[in-house]
Amino acid sequence: MQTDAFHVFDTTLRDGAQREGITYSVADKLAVARLLDQVGVGFIEGGWPGAMPKDTEFFARAAAGELQLNHAVLVAFGATRKAGVRVEDDLQVRALLDSQAPVVTLVAKSDVRHVERALRTTLEENLAMVHDTVAFLRAAGRRVFLDCEHFFDGYEHDPDYGVRVLDAAASAGADVGVLCDTNGGMLPMGVHDVVSTVSGRAGIRLGIHTQDDTGCAVANTLAAVDAGATHVQGTANGYGERAGNANIFSVIGGLVTKMGLDVLPDACLTEMVRVAHAIAEIANLAPDTHAPYVGTSAFAHKAGLHASAIKVDPELYNHLDPAIVGNDQRILVTEMAGRASVELKSAELGVDVTSRPDVVSTVVERVKEREAGGWSYEAADASFELLLRDELGESTRPFTVESYRVIIDRREDGQLVSEATVKLATSGGPRVISTEEGNGPVNALDKALRKALERTYPQLAKVELTDYKVRIMPGRHGTDAVTRVLIETTDREREWTTVGVHGNVIEASWLALHDAVRYGLLRLPSR
Repeated sequence: MQTDAFHVFDTTLRDGAQREGITYSVADKLAVARLLDQVGVGFIEGGWPGAMPKDTEFFARAAAGELQLNHAVLVAFGATRKAGVRVEDDLQVRALLDSQAPVVTLVAKSDVRHVERALRTTLEENLAMVHDTVAFLRAAGRRVFLDCEHFFDGYEHDPDYGVRVLDAAASAGADVGVLCDTNGGMLPMGVHDVVSTVSGRAGIRLGIHTQDDTGCAVANTLAAVDAGATHVQGTANGYGERAGNANIFSVIGGLVTKMGLDVLPDACLTEMVRVAHAIAEIANLAPDTHAPYVGTSAFAHKAGLHASAIKVDPELYNHLDPAIVGNDQRILVTEMAGRASVELKSAELGVDVTSRPDVVSTVVERVKEREAGGWSYEAADASFELLLRDELGESTRPFTVESYRVIIDRREDGQLVSEATVKLATSGGPRVISTEEGNGPVNALDKALRKALERTYPQLAKVELTDYKVRIMPGRHGTDAVTRVLIETTDREREWTTVGVHGNVIEASWLALHDAVRYGLLRLPSR
């Protein structure tokens, strides 16, 4: 269990689910909660029982034993009682108890304008709503946190009323008063000033909840901690309404590696990358490759100057050891690459070039020449490794293609059928002619090529194309443009990416496909 000295509170399943394009099923919510628990957060806000049917079912299934948490405590979210209604009679408050969550987060208005215009009640009644609801839940044995909605905007308008809301919650037994930058308009300097002042006035532990509308959600959160907050809220990958919430992984990374705060259980920090990517998959969103700490490009180096320094000492261009957060350093080989980039990338791929400076020089020049023609190796490690091994004189061509042909047949009923024929010879084997149909020319070529090879190389039965990306390169336009194709392939255990570039999209695809199969045969055992 996370120590109570500092709270890491995740609201991916409630506030994060408000992001446009995200819809979690109950099974998804249970899976995300398990992942968040593995990264070691102390509190997981599961949703609003009573208001959202899926959230009600989520808490019911969690209480029935479908959700076993090792580190986190489950939290239910809801509002204070309605104005003019006894707390005992408020069905929404009763649903919070029925959820059986041991912790409840209540949202309350802390901006006088919202109290008067949105709630349409008096300032005193709003304070009573806070006090009564907190006291009722505390009497039922629940721990209570209070989210003070619009606190910072309200503080600028009236610096006293928000503090009165905090005091009402504290007097009723609330554990934490969370200052919310609901509209996301604050900057770190302002957050620090307000939290510093309020911490000296309010008699309750302070928390922070920030939105990212100014791009400062993480910075605002860390500024609040520096000013005295000991409870931070955020969401996985920064998911949330509008521009999103504070990214909980970036917040944790800053707290642990920059501020020296031990806020996670042992060995959980290294789970961040895996969990961040897994949650993105459940949300059906592509992981942000450039996310701090957890993105695949977070520790990727492209410039030759960087690579030269990293070769001497990786710390010279990394702000921390990537392994600390479960990530890896990557060297990108591009037209900006120098000898150091090629040497480091070769070592990363397990290819020894230390005794072949001539090969390093040749590869550097080859990469620069090819990139000028539209090739790119930074996302195609498999093609780059083949280039390296070819220059080293290794045998990476277990078959020789004599020719290929693709025919597209549009039939009378409008159906399109692609037919590909590949003629090749395997090393020491007979000439083979293979013809296959597919739902497109690349699919037909893929099937024909692998069919021609599978008798000699049965291991190719495990290999399949998983993604196909086409990009028209700048310079020429229309049908005369140069096309770059990236193909992702898997053998169900690992994945690799290859590249092909040509003025003809079919040839560009063939080049990438040819490398994909060559690389698969290089890596797969013969049986």
